[in-house]
Amino acid sequence: MTYDAPARVAPDTRPVAVWLLACCAMVLAMAVIGAITRLTESGLSMVEWKPLIGFIPPLGEAEWQRVFDLYKQTPEYRIFNAGMDLDGFRRIFWWEWFHRLWGRLIGVAFLLPFLWFLARGMIPRTLAPKLAGLFVLGGLQGAIGWFMVMSGLSDAPNVSHYRLALHLGAAILIYALMLRVALGLLDPLPLAGWRPEAAPLRRHARWALAAVAATIAWGAFVAGIRAGYAYNTFPDMAGHWIPPEIGTLTPWWLNAFENTAAVQLIHRVLALVTTAVVLALVGRVHMARLPGQARRVASLLGVMILAQVALGIATLLTVVWIPVAAAHQAGAILVVTLLVWLLHALRPVAYRAGTGAAARG
Repeated sequence: MTYDAPARVAPDTRPVAVWLLACCAMVLAMAVIGAITRLTESGLSMVEWKPLIGFIPPLGEAEWQRVFDLYKQTPEYRIFNAGMDLDGFRRIFWWEWFHRLWGRLIGVAFLLPFLWFLARGMIPRTLAPKLAGLFVLGGLQGAIGWFMVMSGLSDAPNVSHYRLALHLGAAILIYALMLRVALGLLDPLPLAGWRPEAAPLRRHARWALAAVAATIAWGAFVAGIRAGYAYNTFPDMAGHWIPPEIGTLTPWWLNAFENTAAVQLIHRVLALVTTAVVLALVGRVHMARLPGQARRVASLLGVMILAQVALGIATLLTVVWIPVAAAHQAGAILVVTLLVWLLHALRPVAYRAGTGAAARG
C-alpha cells in the first residue's frame, strides 16, 4: 500500500499584503511631509546625520544652542536667516526632525513585521529576497536624503535639484515596487485566462507610467530651482506662450534643466502630454471591456489625472501655497498608484495545457 504525501498548503499571504499596503501609506505620507519640509524651508536646519541616534531631539537649552550654532555656520543662515533667533530655529528644525523620524519609523514598520512573517513561514520563498531588497533600498534612500541635504550645506543655500529629483524618484520607486508586490499577493490572477487585447493596453500603460515619471522629474526640478514662484499665470506664462527667457543659459541644453522659464514650460508641456496619454489609455480600457477591475481602476485614473492637472494649475495660481503644493505632490503619487494598479489588473494569465497551472503573461 502506498500513501500520497500530503499536499503542501500555501501560506495565507493576505496579512503580508495588508502590511505592505500600510508601508505604502507611510511612504505616501513621507512624501507629503517631505514636501512641507521643503516648502517651509526647513530641510537644511539639521546639519548632522546620525542614522542610529538621530531620532533623539535636542534635550535642554545647551543642546538646542549647540545645534543652532551649527546651523549658523551654513550658507542658508548667513544669506537668508541671519536675524533668526532660537525660537525661529526651533520652528524649522521640528519639520526636518519629524521628516527624518518618519523615515526611521518606516524602516521599523517594514523590518519587524518582515522578520515576524518570515519566521512564521508566511512569506513565499521566492518573495523573501525581493522584500529584503526593498528594505535595502529604503536604507539607501536615507543615504540619498543626506546626500541631497549636503548639497545645500557647502556653498549654495539650496539643495541640488538633481539630488532632489533623485530622492523623490527613489521614494516613488520603492512605493511602486511595494504596491506591485502587495497587489500580486491580494489578487494573483487578475484576468481570467489569456486576453490578447490586454497586451497592447499594458504597453500603453507602461508608456503612460514613463510619461508620468518624466513629468514628476521636471516637477522636482521646478521645486528645486523654485521655478513655481515665477510665471504664476495659466495657460500663458506672464503674457507669453513661450517666455523669451527660455534660452539664456549656455550651453543651450542646460536651459532644459536649470533655466527657470524653460524648466517650468517643460513641466507644463509634459503634464499636458501625459494627461492626453493617460486619458487615451482610459478610453481604450473601457472599449476593451475586459473582465475584472480594469475598467473601474481606469475610471479612477481618469479622474485622478484631471484632479492632478487642476492641483498643478492651482499651485501656480496660488504662488505655491503650501497645502495645495503638498497635495499636488501627493496627487502625483496617487496617479502612479492607479497606473501600477491598472498594469496589475491588465496582467494576462495563460494556462499551460495539460497541467492546470497558471503562468504569468
